[in-house]
Amino acid sequence: MSEVVIQLNDVWKVFGDRAEEAIQACINEGLTKPEVLEKFGCVVGIAECSFTVPRGEIFCVMGLSGSGKSTMVRHLNRLIEPTSGSISVLDRDVLTLTEEELRQLRAKHIGMVFQHMALFPHRTVRDNVAFPLQVQGVARSERWEISQRCLHMVNLDGYEDRFPRELSGGMQQRVGLARALASDPEVLLMDEPFSALDPLIRRQLQEQFMQLSEDLNKTTVFITHDLDEAIRIGNRIAIMKDGVIVQIGTPEEIVTNPIDQYVTDFVEGISTLKLIFAHSIMVDYDDYQAKPWENLAEAPRVTHDTDLSGLIDVSAGTDQPIVITDDGRDVGVVNKSTLLKGIQGGDA
Repeated sequence: MSEVVIQLNDVWKVFGDRAEEAIQACINEGLTKPEVLEKFGCVVGIAECSFTVPRGEIFCVMGLSGSGKSTMVRHLNRLIEPTSGSISVLDRDVLTLTEEELRQLRAKHIGMVFQHMALFPHRTVRDNVAFPLQVQGVARSERWEISQRCLHMVNLDGYEDRFPRELSGGMQQRVGLARALASDPEVLLMDEPFSALDPLIRRQLQEQFMQLSEDLNKTTVFITHDLDEAIRIGNRIAIMKDGVIVQIGTPEEIVTNPIDQYVTDFVEGISTLKLIFAHSIMVDYDDYQAKPWENLAEAPRVTHDTDLSGLIDVSAGTDQPIVITDDGRDVGVVNKSTLLKGIQGGDA
């Protein structure tokens, strides 16, 4: 079982003097966010938020503006104090930490990247990246060495002595990511870091971030309002509405099995070709009834994690069905009929 790095249990944040009353009314009477505002003059930031994030996972949280996603992520390093609930990060109860312990957690173990990085305009790129280390009292030679290494990670070699005003938006964002990595944190909190960038630059940074996350084994909570981005980079996705987590699942689960109309509307129009995999649509190998002209021994074979796009490419080049394998074993079969149903979103 994967090590749990982040855990939230029944976390609420209600803004207003009657927050406790409002929470009880939500629990007992099922009041909605607008009803809480009308009855108690309180604003529900997040309600009953519970989830875990294992080590190395990119956990995407998405929703419309005002859904509570940014409020939620700021609870993880206690930039916002919850009204109730429990929060654990790296086996530490965040809510019981002293101010000094909290500063140490933020400085050494949690890196945060915002949409607007607020780089110091009077500091060079190198000094911006090294700033968290300077606050920790790290010697200048060491922090410059670390800064150089982090800038290399984000492909900014040669820009060390430039100032932020001399960089493009995408380059400034990479400086922010390098700064977050400088303390070698185990956890990254990213609040819509790429949303203000042009589509091409955004895609490039997404790819770079995913590679860095894999290489460095970082545990990441990534906030976005863009479902395409969440699907592209997230191992799992949580969809929020009015402060409540509506559904948590893999991109495949979210797109193929939306829990309600709200999620259905979110995923409408999303292509499933890269999201649905052979193991989801295949017929068990032992149950497959081959047609007279089919020869499974000579059929092409692909692994169980091949997506629909890959299956289509293979199927286009053969009249035989496709045998699905797992660790070298034949575990399933996908024929053209099964593949079409998978593309349409139906069951095999």
